[in-house]
Parts: sequence; C-alpha cells; structure tokens
Amino acid sequence: MPSRAQKTPFDLEAFLTKVGSGKALLTFSKGQHVFRQGDVADAVFYIQSGTVKVTVISPHGKEAVIALLETGQFFGEGCLNGEGLRASTTTTASNCIVTSITKKEMNWTLQSEPKFSEKFLSFLLSRNSRIEGDLIDQLFNSSERRLARLLLLLAEYGTEGGPKAIDAKITQETLAEMIGTTRSRVSFFMNKFRKLGFIDYSDKIEVHNSLLQAVLHDRPELRTDD
Repeated sequence: MPSRAQKTPFDLEAFLTKVGSGKALLTFSKGQHVFRQGDVADAVFYIQSGTVKVTVISPHGKEAVIALLETGQFFGEGCLNGEGLRASTTTTASNCIVTSITKKEMNWTLQSEPKFSEKFLSFLLSRNSRIEGDLIDQLFNSSERRLARLLLLLAEYGTEGGPKAIDAKITQETLAEMIGTTRSRVSFFMNKFRKLGFIDYSDKIEVHNSLLQAVLHDRPELRTDD
C-alpha cells in the first residue's frame, strides 16, 4: 500500500465509504446510540445510509431533539474544536451504516486534501445556516409555522435533488420535540395540512409545493396562535 509520502490521487467517495487508516465502518440497528452525551469525543462520523437523531439532556433530565441527520451528513465534529466530551446524544432513527473517522485522521485529511476540506467546509456552512434559521424560527414564528418549515427542510426543498418523501417513521413525538410543542398540536396541524392539500401521508409523508408557497407568502392558514 502506498505511503502518505507517495500519494495517489485522492478519492473522496472511497475515503468516506471504505475502511482505511483511522476509519471504520459501523452498522447500527434502529434505536442504537452512536455516542452518548458525556462520552469521550475522539472521532467524527459520516452517515452512509439511514437517519440519526441528535438529542440533548438538561441538568434536570429534560430531553430535546435538536436535529435529524440523514445520508451524506457528518456529525461529532465538535471534537475537532477542542470538545473533550460529547455535548449531545446520537441515536439511530433507522438502520444505519456510518463511517467513523478518528480525530487524528480527520485533521490530517483536512490539512492535506483540498477536495475533502471543501466538502467539509460546505457542510459546516450549511449546518451553521440551518442553526441560525432554527433560532430565528423559535424566536419569531408560531409552532404551526415551525412545523411547516421543519417538514420543508426534511423534504429537502431548495436542495439539489429535492424534494423527497419523508420517512413516516419519524414520529409526531419527535416532530413535537424539534419545534417545541406538544404531540397533540402536531397531530392537529398535520391533519390540517392534509385537509388543505399541503401534505399527504401514509407510508411516507409527501410535502407539496403548496406548503412552500404558504410559508413564503405568509398565508393566513399558517397563523394559528400558540
């Protein structure tokens, strides 16, 4: 095998999906933890397939869902910025295949491979934009509008290749935790959205363009008071 001093052309796809120096492929069934809040932070993870739920627990024991991550996304990157212990818990929301990349290998690749650095930077910028949007959403929008925005994000409206159907295994409890309301309110809004033709759901949740237009144009249908 060639040494790092005798580099072959960098294969981004192979790096993210195959076993190699400092990397391992991990297979998880639904409901397993990749890591828990308080674990040692020593690796970054890349989702090859499946969905991962990110949660945090307050000192008083209250749990909140802060993100749902899907195929092609990284998580656990806080270890690259001095995070010694995990600040959140990651749990698989479906069967998953995940690449584990050690902190040492991640740092070496970021410094030596521009193609990988570009992809990772793009991911970080996208996540930062999403976090800012979530904060604004929580501060200024009703829970109904927050649910509408979340459904559009999960359906990947505005991204390359989107929109797509949302796995209906994402429960109403999870949706409620992510937007800061109750499951009964989410159930009420979902039924309302279906009656208005914004969504359809059975095995999958289909989000229609009419929901996007309602959000963009601040339609009165999404102005239910909390």
